[in-house]
Amino acid sequence: MKKEKKLDANGHRKFGIRDSIAYAAGDLGCNMSFALKSTMSIFWTQFMGMDLWYALLLVVVQVWDAINDPLIGSMIDSDKRKYKRNKFLAYIWAGSLGLIVGGACCFLPFPNAPVWAKGIIFVAGYVVWDAFYTVANVPYGSLLSLISNDVKDRASLSAWRSVGSIFGNMLPMVILPFIIYDSDNNLIGERVFIAALIMGALGFICFQFMIRNTEIRVEQNITLNEEKPKFNVLKAFVNFMKNRPAVGATIAAMGMFIGMQGAATAVTVIFQSYFKNVQISGIVQLFAMIPIVLFTPLARKAVAKFGKKELATFGSICSMAAGLGLFIVIPNNTSLDLILYIVFQLIFSLGLGIYSTVSWAMMGDAIDYNEWKTGNREEGTVYSLHSFFRKLAQGIGPALVLVIMVAFGYVGADEGNQVWEVAVRMRYLVAGTYMFSAILQFVGLGLVYNLDKKTLAAMNKDLGRDVNDATPAVAESGDVTAES
Repeated sequence: MKKEKKLDANGHRKFGIRDSIAYAAGDLGCNMSFALKSTMSIFWTQFMGMDLWYALLLVVVQVWDAINDPLIGSMIDSDKRKYKRNKFLAYIWAGSLGLIVGGACCFLPFPNAPVWAKGIIFVAGYVVWDAFYTVANVPYGSLLSLISNDVKDRASLSAWRSVGSIFGNMLPMVILPFIIYDSDNNLIGERVFIAALIMGALGFICFQFMIRNTEIRVEQNITLNEEKPKFNVLKAFVNFMKNRPAVGATIAAMGMFIGMQGAATAVTVIFQSYFKNVQISGIVQLFAMIPIVLFTPLARKAVAKFGKKELATFGSICSMAAGLGLFIVIPNNTSLDLILYIVFQLIFSLGLGIYSTVSWAMMGDAIDYNEWKTGNREEGTVYSLHSFFRKLAQGIGPALVLVIMVAFGYVGADEGNQVWEVAVRMRYLVAGTYMFSAILQFVGLGLVYNLDKKTLAAMNKDLGRDVNDATPAVAESGDVTAES
């Protein structure tokens, strides 16, 4: 006998674990493509021999990001066509199809090509990958605010998105070092290209699972052939800059990616030339994810008790403490130093995990805030601008860190055989990058983001959202001064 579906008052399937797993699968699909980005610097400096040229080109391709993200976000917002299920799901399907080969375009293995040809290969490959990634990722992030209005459901979706991200990073993080590096800790570029193709196909499968199991509960009213003012991208950008929650969450996200993506190349060099074992790097980073995995099931209850802003700010303080601890370096005893490195990585990961499990729910609230203050939701534009600044950090961070690495003596042609003094400098550079990352997170979350627990309850009440935050005092609170 077929099991009868449980429906809510509006006739939609009731929110449950199926929604959370499906949403997690979406970020798993994104990260099947995105996770290899941390290998990009090593590929283009050590295998392709680009060094500072790569740093320069990485900044140049951000010009494409400047056009790409807001353009696609505004295109999605202004698209008023009726789709069979939902326009966001339609765009995600198209983007996931392109990502099958998009990621591999960034790792075309032609190390003997002239420098100008390598530059063209990198820029063209990055542009193709970034376009398809944006088409999939921007509507995917916006989708959270349409799956449910309930703040606890959104917290659950955000937490499960972190789970998808974790597993999407775990696979390449642990397995790839054993595949793409040889016994001398040197990268085998051809294997990276093949791995990117395989991961693109796996990502497509994950996206299809998400699309088939996503229920849209927050209806969008679309009127066809209605005379409306022309969509104004500049005005939407100004509204975004007035949106304190969106700006605060974006500063924090930029800090996170400057820390994680910016330090990625230096971390690899540490394991190549300081700890002398690049293949254990993935295992160490996997071990550092334990706090995130342990905290994720607690996120929903923790949000109900303390609030998203409050939790995330505490996480940034943990990360700052860990960043400070990473400056403790014992270069004459790398075994003991590895233990210290792992301990402070665990603490840094705990802070990062607390923030990351609620970060997407905070952006969902920021989209609601935009509607609260301006009367327009503009999901695609708000999220695409957030995504643009994240990508800017993902490009500028690694580029600046690579410039500092070269100034500190790093030579890509030496591959896994950097001199000892350079390896020690990389150890300090990672500590400094993580510390800067944590400070930016604290500024964004603690000083700029203004949707604390009470303000969020007031906003949800004004918008007619579900304000049950599992704490009656919050749900009933109306004595809040909203800040613009």
